[in-house]
Amino acid sequence: MGFAKENLDFNKNEDKMKLKISKMNNILHEIYKGGGEGKIKKHHDKGKLTARERIDALLDKNTDHIEIGAFAGYEMYTEHGGCPAGGVVVVIGFVSARLCVIVANDATVKAGAWFPITGKKNLRAQEIAMENKLPIIYLVDSAGVYLPMQDEIFPDKEHFGRIFSNNAKLSAMGIPQIAAIMGSCVAGGAYLPIMSDESLIVEKTGSIFLAGSYLVKAAIGEVVDNETLGGATTHCEISGVTDYKCKDDKECLATIKDMISRLGDKPKAGFNRAKSKSPSQSISNLHGAFPIQRTDNYDVKNIINLLVDDSKFTEYKSDYGKTIVCAYARIDGWSVGIVANQRQVVKTKKGEMQFGGVIYSDSADKAARFVMICNQKKIPLVFLQDVSGFMVGSRSEHGGIIKDGAKLVNAMSNSVVPKFTIVMGNSYGAGNYAMCGKAYDPRLIVGWPTAEIAVMGGAQAAKVLLQIEMASLKSKGEEISKEKEEELFNRIKKKYDDQTSPYYAAARLWVDAIIDPVQTRKWISIGIAASNQNEDVKSYKVGVIQT
Repeated sequence: MGFAKENLDFNKNEDKMKLKISKMNNILHEIYKGGGEGKIKKHHDKGKLTARERIDALLDKNTDHIEIGAFAGYEMYTEHGGCPAGGVVVVIGFVSARLCVIVANDATVKAGAWFPITGKKNLRAQEIAMENKLPIIYLVDSAGVYLPMQDEIFPDKEHFGRIFSNNAKLSAMGIPQIAAIMGSCVAGGAYLPIMSDESLIVEKTGSIFLAGSYLVKAAIGEVVDNETLGGATTHCEISGVTDYKCKDDKECLATIKDMISRLGDKPKAGFNRAKSKSPSQSISNLHGAFPIQRTDNYDVKNIINLLVDDSKFTEYKSDYGKTIVCAYARIDGWSVGIVANQRQVVKTKKGEMQFGGVIYSDSADKAARFVMICNQKKIPLVFLQDVSGFMVGSRSEHGGIIKDGAKLVNAMSNSVVPKFTIVMGNSYGAGNYAMCGKAYDPRLIVGWPTAEIAVMGGAQAAKVLLQIEMASLKSKGEEISKEKEEELFNRIKKKYDDQTSPYYAAARLWVDAIIDPVQTRKWISIGIAASNQNEDVKSYKVGVIQT
């Protein structure tokens, strides 16, 4: 394997990928500002650190960490002024050498109020803590539910109340929860820190109560200030609601680090890990190795080589079911089983062409068996998605493509080892499902800037939708000119393409992040390290699979 720098296709791909990464980083730069420079200054003037500054102070220096849902809420809620990062920052990283989930309200965004996506992101953080049995740290600074959208965040099963239900379940599971009240903590939100194992409160800036001073006056006529009602002195000396009183943010965060340092060890899952080795070639070659154009061929084995330790892997059934590559390898020392779509056109023994990114019966059968074997061997699974769907047509239907596809979905759905999904390119239709899309509980799922998630490709979908719209217009007696038809097609395609964008997916938490491809190894490694904290790996059962 090699990538000649003078290779024209490689250079074109590299240039286009770097442009996409530059766009991504520019968007992230704006997101990281939260509510803006002015709001950050007001925060600092109160003696408070921002959400991201608090997390940075907690994390161990010179250790890796990953951020979940940085794009949450992107280009959503524009009529409400936007909600950068969903108004909450979620990070998985090391605190006092212990891998933890950290959830920090960003009070520069609408005073840390909860939008619908805020609730979804908080639930995702708790889900990660539950799945991996990771300690979870809440840095609370929130005005509570965003009232103009209360109907979309308050009453349903996966809304605000689910957070407190999860608090109780996390506690019952023995997963440590530490909450720091570093700003406002109002109404129903007041239950979160108090349902945690231990709580801290910062003097003068932290407050917690079921109803603030204005509501108290309106409800019962009592005149009282917020500090007397629910400040640090009140809850540490009178009510006993909180456990630790801290003079400022820095002391609070230092206390949390001390508390985490005292946690005892628990049994691990025991996933196999050897000494980490870098790929034999620079991982930055991923920028040029992956084609931007969906019609260009490439060999996914080259991508695997650039991701795995020492660029070595052992391929399973290499001469069978060639539109999916299955292989054993190591990533940052961790033993993994890789299931990857092969976009490159392959010629069969009969001289027929198999089009890349499409799952055939033999590929589905191979992948299903490989998934089952990895479960038997207790090897985590990595899915590299670039899939257009399952093969259609009479030959595939007669060959039992539905049966073989169902076999793969069954084997993957019931997998008990951790699954990690990387959406490199296409993630279309039932291919998304078979290759462990969001609905199939990957421990982490991320997209490259080249990712597209949809029922089908934009041009294909636009043609279908155009036929429907034209039929509707013609039924009303309208004449459709060639120009009108083209205009309709372009309008439909643009709308559909916007919805297939990785940013559209990340805004809605269909993926946990959009990442530079060179960060893929780090995400998988931290994900497996997190999974290894949960010793409870159940026995593997796949139910009924037709053969």
